[in-house]
Amino acid sequence: MSDNQMVANTFIAGGLAGATSRTVVSPFERLKIILQVQSSGATGTGQAYTGVWKSLERMWREEGFRGFMKGNGINVVRILPYSALQFTSYGGFKTLLRSWSGHEDLSTPSRLAAGAGAGMVAVVATYPLDLVRARLSIATANIATTSNAQAFTVEDAKLGIWGMTRKVYKTEGGVRGLYRGCWATAVGVAPYVSLNFYIYETLKTYILPPDPDPHSTTDDALRKLACGGLAGATSLIFTHPFDVLRRKLQVAGLSSVSPQYNGAVDALRQIIKNEGFWRGM
Repeated sequence: MSDNQMVANTFIAGGLAGATSRTVVSPFERLKIILQVQSSGATGTGQAYTGVWKSLERMWREEGFRGFMKGNGINVVRILPYSALQFTSYGGFKTLLRSWSGHEDLSTPSRLAAGAGAGMVAVVATYPLDLVRARLSIATANIATTSNAQAFTVEDAKLGIWGMTRKVYKTEGGVRGLYRGCWATAVGVAPYVSLNFYIYETLKTYILPPDPDPHSTTDDALRKLACGGLAGATSLIFTHPFDVLRRKLQVAGLSSVSPQYNGAVDALRQIIKNEGFWRGM
């Protein structure tokens, strides 16, 4: 198989896998964004959405199946260039590191550094799509900080991908508005990718058999699935505060949902002060 065909097959397989996985977990993805964005006091009062299943039930009752899928379309669109850029830049970073080190075989830290760099490149390139996805996810959710305030108008709730993008561009400072919170996201991606790869490779040495049977493909796939799930979950636990910070900054322009922040450091300070570290971050 030629190198070009391998790249094309990887793009297609990665895109389909990403689109499928994000569609399956779309209700949880949207709920995560809502829970991260809604403000509350240190005691947890004033939250419109509380608890996972109770919130999913409310989402279904108020918006139906469309509520579960809100923002999923742009999330699927985002993953295609995200995966392509991450794959391409990963190869570029590995080439640079080989030239810098003078060794053909890269060490584990070098590979993790290449992966982290590739993740940051992909984040920066596709960040506006991520911000618009967050806005669409909360457009129809009533999570305003006061009972008589709404995060979005009725017209806003009907906006699609292009409509929401145009609104953010026109009302929040152009390109700068579309990149609100980008650097906090890029910084958070680096430790996430590094931890994810490190934990995954470590778990494989314990969970996968040293000499796998080539005929037991199902068992091998399940073992790899377990490694990937544990690695992803563990990595997210340590890097989740960056994800919360990203979402807070993405909706900082909506005064009824989130207070105004003067950058990521100010947002971090206000969140910890008003909501506490464990509850807020």
